[in-house]
Amino acid sequence: MKIFTTKQIAGLDAYTIKNEPILDIDLMERASLQVSNWLVQEFTTERKMVFFAGPGNNGGDALAIARQLADLDYVCEVYLLDFGKVLKGSPAINWQRLEEQGKVILHKITAINEFPETEDSDVIIDGLFGSGLTRPLEGLPAEIVRKINQLPNGVVAIDIPSGLLGEDNSENQLENIIRADYTLTFQFAKLSFLFAENAEYVGEWEVLPIGLHPDGIEQFTSPYLLVEQNDILDKMPARSKFDHKGNLGHALLIAGSYGKMGAAVLASKACLRAGVGLLTTHVPHMGYSIIQTAVPEAMASIDQHDSMFTQFPALDAFSAIGIGPGLGQKQNSRKALCELLETAKIPLVIDADALNILSENPEWLEKLPEGSILTPHPGEFKRLVGDTQNSYQSIRKQLEFSEKYKCVVILKGAHTSVSTASGNLYFNSTGNPGMATAGSGDVLTGIISGLLAQEMKSEDAAVLGVYLHGLAGDLAAAKKSENALIAGDIIEFMGQAYKHLSNEQ
Repeated sequence: MKIFTTKQIAGLDAYTIKNEPILDIDLMERASLQVSNWLVQEFTTERKMVFFAGPGNNGGDALAIARQLADLDYVCEVYLLDFGKVLKGSPAINWQRLEEQGKVILHKITAINEFPETEDSDVIIDGLFGSGLTRPLEGLPAEIVRKINQLPNGVVAIDIPSGLLGEDNSENQLENIIRADYTLTFQFAKLSFLFAENAEYVGEWEVLPIGLHPDGIEQFTSPYLLVEQNDILDKMPARSKFDHKGNLGHALLIAGSYGKMGAAVLASKACLRAGVGLLTTHVPHMGYSIIQTAVPEAMASIDQHDSMFTQFPALDAFSAIGIGPGLGQKQNSRKALCELLETAKIPLVIDADALNILSENPEWLEKLPEGSILTPHPGEFKRLVGDTQNSYQSIRKQLEFSEKYKCVVILKGAHTSVSTASGNLYFNSTGNPGMATAGSGDVLTGIISGLLAQEMKSEDAAVLGVYLHGLAGDLAAAKKSENALIAGDIIEFMGQAYKHLSNEQ
């Protein structure tokens, strides 16, 4: 699913109105019906609906929803923000329709002392300001927002919580943003919904289709995409009857050190579960018996050093190289990583300690083979690119980094983002909080290395690998719970994840 900027969404509305064609008031009615249908499924008529509406189209939506619910015997009360100006356009039409209907109690708020008393069971519907907002709220609107946020009532935001900007909230006044329990957004997720710091404002969000013109959606371009199941089905590696292990890729994993051999085991098992034909895992000498026993399907390459990475085998046989899980950061390992960067002619998957070594030697970034995949968590990313104020600034730096070094960057999180050298940014839609567990990142490195070895493009291997990793985690959590989830469970459910996707093709 494309993620458009708020300006683009306004353009898509206009395109739909012109090319469907449909009147603005009728498009508003269509969108409002989607929200009304959701509210009917969620709340009974015993709950009073209290609407706060602004003078723009978001307020027009709120007015239409109030009328629709009143026709279904909901008790509705509307409070319209009044700046002393005459309502215009579709909001004015919907206000007139409410007056003619006569079922909704209508008020106008001109000062904060006119804010209503509410019962705790009342549901507050936020329709003050929509995605067209371009600056922080102030004055009376900000006072109303702060008052709503002090109430114990459940809050449902129409399209976007009032006060939240669709993209960059770096200069916003955060105390003047509605804290919604639910956000019902139209047609597309807003970019700011995907950022961790905005979760307290957005709450649970759901995309409601409102029939924006498909030609417009196709024509409008965006670098931002939310990866859903349909987006990755064509990236699934296909197998033919005559495939054999020799033509399904040979991955090299360089992992493990004294006390951290578990990372090598997890990455190796995940790499194999991703479908690679052959796997060689390079480990310190003391890890030989561990890797041979724990992962008998993998071949072992043994380092000359007993407890750390200091060398790597000849690279000619390998179609992808993953490095970092449990590696350690000893001086000999740093030297060997630098030599690997200078020698490798194929993309690397770089994680964990290998990333930390890179962060301390930024001049080595120029040595990255084109198409390499870096998989930092937020702390590792900060060490790579420097401080950022918020997630929007982080993704801008992520894109700049990918373009500069011609690599893919996977910034791990609730909506893991994948940036590419071509300027695209993919947000993942699978995964759950149970995956915030030791070894989960090692599993991801193994999966992506296994996919990359099967001659997938770096971008496709990263996007599919992140999606599969999250899907396997979701399937594991459904069976074992989020609280009890461990990294090995993600590997265990990789087969179910593949089956799930294959059944959808």
